Amino acid sequence: MTLFTDRADAGRQLARLLQGLRGHNIVVLGLPRGGVPVAVEVARALHVPLDVIVVRKLGLPLDPEVAMGAIGEEGVRVLNPRVLTLAEVTEAQIHAAERRERAVLDARVEELRRGRARLDLTGRTALIVDDGVATGSTARAACRVARHLGAERVILAVPVIAAQAEGELQRPAGEAADEVIAVAAPFGFAAVGQYYRRFDPTEDAEVTALLARAADGRDDTD
Repeated sequence: MTLFTDRADAGRQLARLLQGLRGHNIVVLGLPRGGVPVAVEVARALHVPLDVIVVRKLGLPLDPEVAMGAIGEEGVRVLNPRVLTLAEVTEAQIHAAERRERAVLDARVEELRRGRARLDLTGRTALIVDDGVATGSTARAACRVARHLGAERVILAVPVIAAQAEGELQRPAGEAADEVIAVAAPFGFAAVGQYYRRFDPTEDAEVTALLARAADGRDDTD
């Protein structure tokens, strides 16, 4: 079932659901890579600042495409106990995966920010945007990072989210989102890309260019 032409179209559709947030003290935080083109459209429509929040999936040792958790900036780590138990993952394997992905994350932060300071989230609403959510591990890590950085409220906004993940991400014990907003939350969710007509990989160079335009005011996101 196709819902969106591409990420820009998805961002515009999502932004229409978020108009009630205009005038609030909001920072839009795109999840690289694919969430940033969506976030650009949201930030533009709401006339609010844009930044990124960088996280990395922790894949299973024998099946890296399956998430056993995720890590984020500021040392945040989120694990999925059910997946860890089913796959019989050891503590040593978790640490090895985290060391590997933490090195990638640190390099990506340096590449994407290019010396620009992270926007201050203290006392503000963090509006975290991705191009879709399947399991929710990465989104949960992003929410925790935003809270650690001082956000007063955290909203996860995505074009499409698996119905099960939507329920699980509704802020248990302050670890996830205060609110989840999505254009669609289907059951029978297989992959984010199935809801897009065009779902080409987003490259770091595109993300960096989008952030640079937003930072210097060329994207009407001030």
